[in-house]
Amino acid sequence: MSSKFKVGVIGGTGFVGQRFVTLLENHPWFEVVCIAASERSAGKTYAEAVEGRWKLNVQMPSSLKDLIVKNINQVDEIADQVDFVFCAVDMDKEKIKAFEEVYAKTETPVVSNNSAHRWTSDVPMVIPEINPGHLEIIEKQKNRLGTKRGFIAVKPNCSIQSYVPAIHPLMSYNPQKIVVSTYQAISGAGKVFKDWPEMEDNLIPYISGEEEKSEKEPLKIWGHIEGNQIVKAEKPVISAQCYRVPVSDGHMASVSVSFEKKPSKEEIFSAWNSYKGKPQILGLPSAPKQFLKYFEEDNRPQTKLDRDYENGMGITIGRLREDKIFDYKFACLSHNTIRGAAGGAILIAELLVAEGYIEKK
Repeated sequence: MSSKFKVGVIGGTGFVGQRFVTLLENHPWFEVVCIAASERSAGKTYAEAVEGRWKLNVQMPSSLKDLIVKNINQVDEIADQVDFVFCAVDMDKEKIKAFEEVYAKTETPVVSNNSAHRWTSDVPMVIPEINPGHLEIIEKQKNRLGTKRGFIAVKPNCSIQSYVPAIHPLMSYNPQKIVVSTYQAISGAGKVFKDWPEMEDNLIPYISGEEEKSEKEPLKIWGHIEGNQIVKAEKPVISAQCYRVPVSDGHMASVSVSFEKKPSKEEIFSAWNSYKGKPQILGLPSAPKQFLKYFEEDNRPQTKLDRDYENGMGITIGRLREDKIFDYKFACLSHNTIRGAAGGAILIAELLVAEGYIEKK
């Protein structure tokens, strides 16, 4: 690639925004040229805007410390600077939907970490290894928006990134029912322990909105394009419980599943070990070389040991065994702010570039 794509990070001072700017440092295809945030941060250098609010255990990129933060509402000015934007803003859902469409209508593609457009029927919600074909709906979306190159693509909720990749290679056996319990890190709420001391030595058996997302979003991922919309799958039926646990990063899932055609354990292991998606085939920069890794040890995966597998972009699985009520049960883990948030969105952007949906202005 002769020169890098110019990228903006909208909502760049928040937890996920910080993860975007660190992951994009030295990216072979993308260069951050613009960071935008609320009026409170606009006009300050990036270092000033996040002073006392830097959440990550990695350093802020030195090249961005003196970059002046723009107001997220300076849409035309930002659009003139960039080839596309990542969006991770914190505002009302309906406002986000309108806000992202305003950017798209400036002919600026939007790759969004937000939930607002996940159920917009012509917006692809993508895990690149699983449903890259859903990007084809973008042409229909552009017709609706009246754009030539502007569109919105979104990543799904962080809670489903642990178990949907583990189920997907087994879809030929027709999974019918899934019961999943997720054990979700505090970074999923944009927090670290110093912000949320009451989470130490504690577990909260409720996360607002997560169970509905965990049950419904996989069905759009496994759905199909029909006319101008993505139609969700009817099966499997998913029942979810979501817990907030005292862990900094990493979402664990406990999964029980029944199939129409029960595979053997050997067939499951083979499906997991051999699975490759389009990012692996294309060799995208952020793609894990081995998407799914199974641990033979009884006490793996563990959040602290395994969340950074494949730079936080791989999924780890363990404890596969037969179940007395369902066919099988197992545990799986993903890094919620890398694969489940900024890293997953960056991988979507890489796929969009590789497939020709994002071009330089």
